[in-house]
Amino acid sequence: MVTNTKASIEKSTISKTMKRLMPFILILYIIAYLDRVNLGYAALEMNADLALSAEVFGMLSGIFFIGYFFFEVPSNMIMSKVGARMWIARIMISWGIVVVLTGFAQSAMHLYILRFLLGVAEAGFFPGVILYLTYWFRASERGKATAILLLALPLGGIIGAPLSTWIMDNISWAGMAGWRWMFILEGIPALILGVVVAFYLTNRPKEAKWLTEDERNWLESELEAERKITASINKVSKLEMVKDLRVWKLSLLYFTGYSAVYGLSFWLPTIIKSLSVSTATNMEIGWLAMIPALVGIPAILFFGWNADRTGAHKQHLLFCFGIAIIGFIGCGFSESVSTVVIMLALTSFGLYGFTGCFFAYLTFFFSESTAPIGIALVNSFAALGGFVGPMILGLVNLQQGMFILSFMLVIGAITLMTLKLEKNIAKREETRKVEVETDTQIVGGEVK
Repeated sequence: MVTNTKASIEKSTISKTMKRLMPFILILYIIAYLDRVNLGYAALEMNADLALSAEVFGMLSGIFFIGYFFFEVPSNMIMSKVGARMWIARIMISWGIVVVLTGFAQSAMHLYILRFLLGVAEAGFFPGVILYLTYWFRASERGKATAILLLALPLGGIIGAPLSTWIMDNISWAGMAGWRWMFILEGIPALILGVVVAFYLTNRPKEAKWLTEDERNWLESELEAERKITASINKVSKLEMVKDLRVWKLSLLYFTGYSAVYGLSFWLPTIIKSLSVSTATNMEIGWLAMIPALVGIPAILFFGWNADRTGAHKQHLLFCFGIAIIGFIGCGFSESVSTVVIMLALTSFGLYGFTGCFFAYLTFFFSESTAPIGIALVNSFAALGGFVGPMILGLVNLQQGMFILSFMLVIGAITLMTLKLEKNIAKREETRKVEVETDTQIVGGEVK
């Protein structure tokens, strides 16, 4: 008979779960992010081909999030019923089809319809994945898991910037413009991976054949214990949760961050091109656009993991907002490509750091019964920032836009300071201290 300590089972279970789930989910979100923001690279050629004004492009960038807003909560509710495996597969296949069709758009109206449908198709993917992580990771590991997931944002920029611009500069098969092939070729991976998801993902730990029986039992018992603690702290009624002012503060907080992130994501290539002294090629713009994304990787990992280690998620979030505010103000005063890229890198460090620990912080406010709706509700209202941010930069000049986005982050920081979670964390930690000692022996599945 093999004897394992609780500590060794804990270590092996967390390791297997991280290795099995997180690399694959990271790849899925990279594809999602790239298909969401590649419109910004297409704009380098598409706007001229289809005679799109800055205002129209700002609307096109943001209309995705209107569809996203209306369908996110229903999507998450469905996923909690039918399971992540089939629902995430459905989401990916449907958005892949829409992205491919975008390559055949002939007018602004076609793009309006397709971008709205893309938001509808993708709605529920990100909050669904955040909800999915709560099925597999305890609060103490959730920051690490979400930090790995959110590496998709900078990695999407690092991969997407040179890839998208290379396709545009080098592929014009069948007489079609490069920006059209960019949409077609970048939409295909979502279709393929959507099929893979249906066979690869596991809905819940109890179904995980890749864990041993002891590992499944340990993980289920740990997560169930946390659910009981969370239910004793947070609202268990969906109606009470909706009435909770903290939920709306979280929505406003994330709305400000979302506006800043997607304002930059869609307009970054155009901003760099507008400040270029000489005409830069699409590929050169793509390389420069990679720089802000590169600084995002250490930011996400450090702030996500360190927030888990210290339990000081709120302080980390405030610090990140401060960095991003300084970066935006610096962008507003920049008059050259080199200066604006440096300031954008500083801004990105703060914004990516914010995303690295926000979603672990978000999950602390919900019980198991309210999490599917609560997480989607916060994300859907915040997603309106994805409409507002690009629109701001389409309606005003660069300097004004940067100052407006910095002011929005100030509002977000003030909102964050009014959120109270310390007592919840203290109660959770106090409960954890009375758990069975880590050297408790587990023999044949029985605790001694």
